Amino acid sequence: MGHLDHAAFGWLTPVLSYLMACIGAALGLRCTMRALAVTGRSRRNWLVTAASAIGTGIWTMHFVAMLGFRVTGTDIRYDVPLTILSLVVAMVVVCAGVFAVGYSRDRNRALLLGGLTTGVGVASMHYLGMSAVRLHGDVTYEPALVALSVLIAVAAATAALWAGLNIKSPLAVTLASLVMGAAVSSMHYTGMFAVSVRVTPSGQALPGATAMQFIFPLAVGLGSYLFLTSAFVALSPTADERAASASAQRTVPDPTG
Repeated sequence: MGHLDHAAFGWLTPVLSYLMACIGAALGLRCTMRALAVTGRSRRNWLVTAASAIGTGIWTMHFVAMLGFRVTGTDIRYDVPLTILSLVVAMVVVCAGVFAVGYSRDRNRALLLGGLTTGVGVASMHYLGMSAVRLHGDVTYEPALVALSVLIAVAAATAALWAGLNIKSPLAVTLASLVMGAAVSSMHYTGMFAVSVRVTPSGQALPGATAMQFIFPLAVGLGSYLFLTSAFVALSPTADERAASASAQRTVPDPTG
């Protein structure tokens, strides 16, 4: 059996991946709050932004953490199309959950169905991303830990959607994002602890790209997207601020009158 190291760079990748999950969660919650305060096309746009933020945060968390994954006795490569597909899956399932909550009249049922769908989708993203790993050997999983990781994903997704519906204050958003980041990280590392690798030494070159060739640049790009979108949301006026501004303009006396 090959020895697995989940933190080859020490605490760097676990801490950085946790921060990415927290930033995505916080941004997604803020966008969901904005969406629920408006209607029409504005609501749709804010929900799409929320879904992209949460999905990007989850995916970036996963692959930043994977930068620290090593197996003794073999190199590791990543199948590029499968890795991209895992990102698409993350976006689509989170979008489905967020839209279910954002548009459903029965919020409780939408919360349960959206949490289940999104949680299973997030877990699927994780294991689809793991299926993109190429190494010299066979990868197996401990079923009990796999099941536990799926349960954690469903719980984290449901909590995220609930928070989007019920949390209003900036402090509460911050606290909720820290908890959600911890839940997503827990799901990832629970799934990783389920992994065992039986290494088969070989001199053949592995197909695919190395983490530094592909995963690192993509993670940096998506991380930059999160930071830039966070700045946009922070500077964009809320519905209450726009209403207050419009009211103030109406009350200003006309100097020509």
